[in-house]
Amino acid sequence: MKAVILAGGYGTRIGEETHLKPKPMIEIGTKPILWHIMSLYSHYGITEFIICLGYKGYAIKEFFLNYNLHMSDFTIHLNDNTITNHSHRIEPWKVTLINTGLNTETGGRVKKIQNYIGDEPFCLTYGDGLSNVNIKELIAFHKKHGKTATVTAVQPPGRFGSLVLDKQSVTSFQEKPLGDGGWVNGGFFVLNPDVFNYISGDKSVFETDTLVQLVNKNELVAYQHTGFWHPMDTLRDKNKLVELWESNNAPWKVW
Repeated sequence: MKAVILAGGYGTRIGEETHLKPKPMIEIGTKPILWHIMSLYSHYGITEFIICLGYKGYAIKEFFLNYNLHMSDFTIHLNDNTITNHSHRIEPWKVTLINTGLNTETGGRVKKIQNYIGDEPFCLTYGDGLSNVNIKELIAFHKKHGKTATVTAVQPPGRFGSLVLDKQSVTSFQEKPLGDGGWVNGGFFVLNPDVFNYISGDKSVFETDTLVQLVNKNELVAYQHTGFWHPMDTLRDKNKLVELWESNNAPWKVW
């Protein structure tokens, strides 16, 4: 199974960082949040990734093109232009980087990677949120319920889109109401390929177009995750995640 990561947004609410780099490249500890997300999937055996690029996508391309240099200690021999690696981390990952446009909406970005998916279910998540969701259990839940889409429902404080649930079925989707502490869209989707039938084009917003259509067709179910989930929308969010990581108390570090 492949994991698709949305990594093309402007990240305007954390502009202190994103004027220099795309949001998924903001570092938690010494590694981009994108790396942390991929490490979670990799822990559960998903090692093939499709990254949907947009704003400052070249920075993400450069990171993976020079991955060993970014993750290694090394000596450069300038006299003969050779490099000696002293320590390095090798990941069993296959990473496909796709330019999905600068102003393409979230649904449109998903539509643009359709040719790279094939006819199998796939995972999808945002490049700016961390969780300790059990991906293996999430996928099993999706297969058991036999619907087009599964969303991971989480319970942070309000300010996020609200899911109304009837057992596992989603009966209503409201994006970012004034919060009441209910279940919200936490990303970490599992999708069948027919989800592409619910995406019209570049201006299609996955959250308010695609998910609403799926609700109306009774094709969206929710995996209720009561563990850790935290977005990185603001500098305060980023600092909180860094604090958890540097104190060796990062709940998402299951690997």
